[in-house]
Amino acid sequence: MSLMGYSLITYIPISISNLSSSSCFHSLYVSIILIISFAFLNLTAVQASYCRTSCGNIPINYPFGIDDGCGSPSYRHILVCSDTGKLEFRSPSGRYQVHGLSYSDPHILITDPFMWNCQDRDHFRATRPFSLDTSTPFSLSTQNDYLFFNCSEDKVIVEPKPIFCQRFPDRCDSSCDTASYLCRHLPNCASALTTSTSCCSYYPKASESLRLMLKYCASYTSIYWKNVGDNPPYDQVPDYGIRVDFDIPVTTRCLQCQDMSKGGGTCGFDTLTQSFLCLCGQGNVTTHCKAQDVSSHKKVGVIAGTVTGVSAAGTIGVGAGIWLWRKVRAKAPVTCGVQTNENRLF
Repeated sequence: MSLMGYSLITYIPISISNLSSSSCFHSLYVSIILIISFAFLNLTAVQASYCRTSCGNIPINYPFGIDDGCGSPSYRHILVCSDTGKLEFRSPSGRYQVHGLSYSDPHILITDPFMWNCQDRDHFRATRPFSLDTSTPFSLSTQNDYLFFNCSEDKVIVEPKPIFCQRFPDRCDSSCDTASYLCRHLPNCASALTTSTSCCSYYPKASESLRLMLKYCASYTSIYWKNVGDNPPYDQVPDYGIRVDFDIPVTTRCLQCQDMSKGGGTCGFDTLTQSFLCLCGQGNVTTHCKAQDVSSHKKVGVIAGTVTGVSAAGTIGVGAGIWLWRKVRAKAPVTCGVQTNENRLF
């Protein structure tokens, strides 16, 4: 069995029956040490593995991680790399494919397959409201616009926003604006809706208000304003999707860990205590990779996916070694070879 480039010794035959008891005992002792040594060698090699830095063509940098123990614990289990190599965003309402991730202007762009799109035209499918976990450091961007279709005018205030706000300035935010620019200029399909379909724009301040709107509207879609780098006011164009903003927590320890002059480690955390760890090729430390105490802070099982591999090989090897050591000591001296069923290795 091979793991991380090392071979795990699971069976060392000792069947030379003409050796003395002391020689046999010494051979068993050496065998047990080899088993335990190779097992721990595998543990160290696995736990010191670096975190994956991409999923598909999307880079994965701090504060995110797709392996548990990588990045910031505040963003733990948020991003998932699927079996097909697609990056997905996890929220209480489901998992959504990520189409863009920016660190310079911190935001994630995702798409919701349940939302209305140009191909649907006047056929509105059953949908569900997108929601965020309020305990995470994410927020719906103000660059999002939400369009709602065929809303009940008995339950929803469907009016041109400028006119409604003049009449009811204190209730201005409760209006679903039928005079919206986007309703009249749907991106990529301006004429997708017929005149019999109503459209209005409303920005929900919370998931609950979005759910209430969908109770009385046939469907909805999200449009965000994409930066294209041109001169204002033509530097943004509308496109379908949901922009989710996030913060990058900057800490001295992480900056020190990432400093190339100090070893260029990867910022991570202990999966049990969530305390900071600098992940290095030689092990995990609490400062930086060139610290003198690199080997003294090695922790097994920091990165997801390594625990299973370790337990399947290393733990069995160590357990077998310890069991055998106790067995031999309890029955020493014993001659080599299989004398009874009691001292068989397998």
